[in-house]
Amino acid sequence: SIIDEVIDDLRFKIEDASATIEFAELLKVYGEPTQIRQIFQNLIQNSLKFKNDRDPVIKINSVQENEMILFTVSDNGIGIAKEHQKLIFEIFQRLHGREEFEGTGIGLALVKKIVERHGGKIWVESEPGKGSTFFFTLPAFQENSI
Repeated sequence: SIIDEVIDDLRFKIEDASATIEFAELLKVYGEPTQIRQIFQNLIQNSLKFKNDRDPVIKINSVQENEMILFTVSDNGIGIAKEHQKLIFEIFQRLHGREEFEGTGIGLALVKKIVERHGGKIWVESEPGKGSTFFFTLPAFQENSI
């Protein structure tokens, strides 16, 4: 339901970009809902912002790996050069000028902080011109969780 809320919040940006967002039923995680929402909102917004001349296609998936859920958020955007892939998670690090893409350089640093606060990890795999896939883990929801 968090993904549905994020998509609803971003519906005008999604429509303006002629974007498609694909996801199956995602696995449940244990975490603070507002912060989990912030993760998906930032990653989807970045996929919409850093697009190329193609209509954005954003795919969200999840799989269970032991006590953690591994999420992927993939897009077909401009991509990120290998030498910049760790930099993007540092606060105020921008790969593009403000005249090219708006933003503060805080979004992915915040996402990293939230993921780590929940005991997870985040990383990206990307190729310039072909898009990016962000991977992150969060604790799996346990029925006997308090």
